[in-house]
Amino acid sequence: MEQKKAKKTPEIMTELRKDIVRVPAVIREASGITIFGKRIKSIIFTTDIAIIRNTDADAVIAVYPFTPHPAITKSIIEAADIPVFSGVGGGLTQGNRSSYMSMFAEAQGSLGVVLNAPTPVETVKMVAQVVDIPVVSTVTSIYTPIDEKLAVGVKIINISAGKDTAATVRHFRERYPDLAIMATGGPTEDSIKETIEAGANAITYTPPTNGELFRRKMEHYREQEKETDE
Repeated sequence: MEQKKAKKTPEIMTELRKDIVRVPAVIREASGITIFGKRIKSIIFTTDIAIIRNTDADAVIAVYPFTPHPAITKSIIEAADIPVFSGVGGGLTQGNRSSYMSMFAEAQGSLGVVLNAPTPVETVKMVAQVVDIPVVSTVTSIYTPIDEKLAVGVKIINISAGKDTAATVRHFRERYPDLAIMATGGPTEDSIKETIEAGANAITYTPPTNGELFRRKMEHYREQEKETDE
């Protein structure tokens, strides 16, 4: 039997848009999480609008170390051309404010809302009762309690456990075979692959900073000038 050749995906690109932040190709080996008909495999972790507008990631997770604010959520969603998972607190920000932020995020077009690991079950329940989009709960170790949170409405867990992320993914996958899991992939293709093999359905990827990207571009410009001068 003649073996079928893998079909190549056509890519449309212009000179002005070709310099984008690409997520590691190995992420495509993940199964993905299908939300409202959209399959999400790669999720870029940033609040930088310029990066969000120039990436091939499937979605963005917009969480940040400050009190969630509607102006930030609105700005990111309006600028993004990919689905957004919006941070709505759960640490210092709890209760009514988290539920109001969740309602606002949904109204603006968020694909999901993300709660921090310390979020009390009561706040998770309040959020789950007022939105019709997935509630994502962050997990930072194998000791993060999630049973009660799953019971009151969490649909996805977001594992961010540093060097122990793959082991933490494996821990929760063994206990919850059908649970949707997104997780940080680490700095290398090998660490990303390990996290996927441990059971992560989608991978969050931290891109280079704006400053790092600019440094690379400036070096490229200087090399071009040097070649021209020679």
